[in-house]
Amino acid sequence: MVQITPTSLPEVLEITPKRFGDHRGFFSETWNRDTWAAAGVDLDFVQDNHSLSAPAGTLRGLHFQAPPRAQDKLVRVVAGAVLDVAVDIRKGSPHYGQWVAVTLSAENGKQLLIPKGFAHGFLTLQPDTQFFYKCTDTYAPETEGAIRWNDPDIGITWDWQDVTISDKDADAPLFADFDSPFTYEVPT
Repeated sequence: MVQITPTSLPEVLEITPKRFGDHRGFFSETWNRDTWAAAGVDLDFVQDNHSLSAPAGTLRGLHFQAPPRAQDKLVRVVAGAVLDVAVDIRKGSPHYGQWVAVTLSAENGKQLLIPKGFAHGFLTLQPDTQFFYKCTDTYAPETEGAIRWNDPDIGITWDWQDVTISDKDADAPLFADFDSPFTYEVPT
């Protein structure tokens, strides 16, 4: 029912739920706790979020929520398309400061699972893009953090001119000035 593929950052998973289609459209089961747990993804989601970005070229991120309120996120697009990015911000990780990008769209139905310890952001590729995500903890503004979206030390290739971005995201700290609240734990 679901295809789970590790990305170049092995903990970040690209997930493609099966679609059943006919002349009316399609049906897709985008989350089933039992099915996903059997596939090795056993998470307790407690909050859903839905955002609309009107202009193409809207950039949101790179965001995270720090411990003790850190969040795993399962993200997808329900209208339009995004370039979705995750950055490993776990001190001691062999992938610290590395990023991965996946194009998510309403058309391709792909999702991305972004675990705790990764900063997350996305760039809308089409107007009126609607982005939907599930989180394993509720929003806690006192623990939110960000890293500059265009940080040269990270070097994300956004391939877009003149992004639309919030002042808060534009002024986020640089990676070199960032003291991560996350520590890499060696898998057992």
